Amino acid sequence: MSLYLVPKSLLYIEAVAEHGAIQSAARAIRISASAIDRQIKLIEDRLGTQLFDRQTTGMTLTSAGEMFVLLARRWQEDETRLLSDIRQMQGVDFGHVRLVAMDSLVNGLVPRFLKAVAREYPRVRVDVEIATPDGAAELLDSGQCDLALCFNLRPSRDIHVLWSAALPLYCVLAPGHPLAQQPSVTLAQVRAYPIAVQSRALAIRRMLEARHSWMFEDGPPPVVTNSLQLLKQLVIGGAHVALTSEMDAAPELLSGQMRAIPVAGSNTAAQTISLAINARHSLPRIASVLSEVLIQEAEALLHSLRSRPAG
Repeated sequence: MSLYLVPKSLLYIEAVAEHGAIQSAARAIRISASAIDRQIKLIEDRLGTQLFDRQTTGMTLTSAGEMFVLLARRWQEDETRLLSDIRQMQGVDFGHVRLVAMDSLVNGLVPRFLKAVAREYPRVRVDVEIATPDGAAELLDSGQCDLALCFNLRPSRDIHVLWSAALPLYCVLAPGHPLAQQPSVTLAQVRAYPIAVQSRALAIRRMLEARHSWMFEDGPPPVVTNSLQLLKQLVIGGAHVALTSEMDAAPELLSGQMRAIPVAGSNTAAQTISLAINARHSLPRIASVLSEVLIQEAEALLHSLRSRPAG
């Protein structure tokens, strides 16, 4: 449902930016091409600058045009938030929540959360975007998401953490791996085996490099990836080990596909998982409600992981 509060001119500009041509945009939003062209030219004349570069292959946004598209999207987000809050005031569980999360959580915590939402708030729409921790912070800062669920979130005065938990470092491996029966392992023991490591896009890799650079110089050549799903599949295959948190590998640990061995040592890289919001923006009421659901599911999952039988 739309309240039709967004100016038509902004919607026209966004449509042309999305479809790359006025004719294509006109067909998509069912408005005459002449009306769209007239609105865009009117704004360009008033500003004295072009919103689009017009080429034979299509239309692309100028820097000024990009600002208009950003304004259009913010206006639409505010409209959605207003409608959601009004529905909540009326006692209706309705709304739209945007969550950004990590790749490693897409087959663990995030599906648990979405299942709970579908059961308790079936008319709430949840958009989930996958990003790195740095990318999640950027989306949160720009107002492009309501909730950010990520690892090793950097402190910022503009980010308010609703919930956080410490995540000790583990070596995850297949049940049949030679280290699988050890009560704990050192990094030197881990590095004696083929290892799958995260790319520098992830904070854990940067933390390990800062404290244990020798791990990336000695031993068998590592497999490097920015996909936690690939990393886990390599570990399940039995040939590789990996260093990560129990939350990263939650489904595989609970199913018995993997084991997690604590990494001993006072200088090991501890991690955190946090649920955060933008401190500068008011959170829609339904997003506040769903944040509590997400926190409950995260704590329940951690409890399941930490109470499972050893070995």
